[in-house]
Amino acid sequence: MRMEHVTIYTNDLEKSVMFYQEMIGLDVTGDLRDMGSPIVFLCGPEGGTQVELIESPEEAYTGKGLSIGFFTEDVEKAREKVMEKGYSPTEIISPHPDVRFFFFHDPNGVKIQFIGK
Repeated sequence: MRMEHVTIYTNDLEKSVMFYQEMIGLDVTGDLRDMGSPIVFLCGPEGGTQVELIESPEEAYTGKGLSIGFFTEDVEKAREKVMEKGYSPTEIISPHPDVRFFFFHDPNGVKIQFIGK
């Protein structure tokens, strides 16, 4: 068994799709908007688990306790890009010499982690 996708319900599908393309580097792998469903699937170029975005204001994420982590080769560069785009990342955290990461939030309030060495 493997993880297929993570679903995020959103108030603004277009803004969320743009975020995951520009900030995370995901590509659209499925777009059901043409068929009348406000659903878009995105995935990294290497494949793996997809992010499913569904526009559904009544179910949009409003809580805490969720974090989605993405690997990056350059934690500092990723943090600079996040700041340049107007987001407020945490400081870089390094609980172990081989692990470095930081957090910020997507347009839906989901905590995003960029992690690398």
